[in-house]
Amino acid sequence: MSEENTQLDDLDFAILIQLQDDGRKSFTDIAENLKVSVGTVRTRIAKLIEDKTLQVVGRVDTQKVGFEAYAHIAVSVRPVELLDKVAEKIARLSEVSFLAEITGNHDLEVNVMCRNNEHLAKVINQIRRVEGVYKTETSMYFKVVKYAQPDLNLVKYKRKDDKAGQNRAK
Repeated sequence: MSEENTQLDDLDFAILIQLQDDGRKSFTDIAENLKVSVGTVRTRIAKLIEDKTLQVVGRVDTQKVGFEAYAHIAVSVRPVELLDKVAEKIARLSEVSFLAEITGNHDLEVNVMCRNNEHLAKVINQIRRVEGVYKTETSMYFKVVKYAQPDLNLVKYKRKDDKAGQNRAK
């Protein structure tokens, strides 16, 4: 677990869970739900935003706003020494919604959102032209069944288990 995560306490997680449920929830409502002061909530949220744990954004339904071609592109890079440069160039593309270095048969996983298939073809060709891109493999998403933020309770309870184990070890 990274050091940034260990700085979050149960109240931070509770606030984040409240905001995941409704990102427009007022500080007053959050404070009432968690039985703390509004000032505490305001201070905690400011800290979470400042340290980039939290970003307040409006998430849109991609199809409703006009993105009809959503795809996963697996990218192989040769020579491997160009991996960071390739990733940096691909990350600059506006259509890229997710980019990660991965293990397995490919080096990068890229998710893109495009207006239509013609737009997608142009983006794939842009990626293929990046120096170091050896091979790409594209899979189209026909229907997104679930698109969600992570369930913070999974980490919150893991942290409690970790703390209990550390206390037993002492």
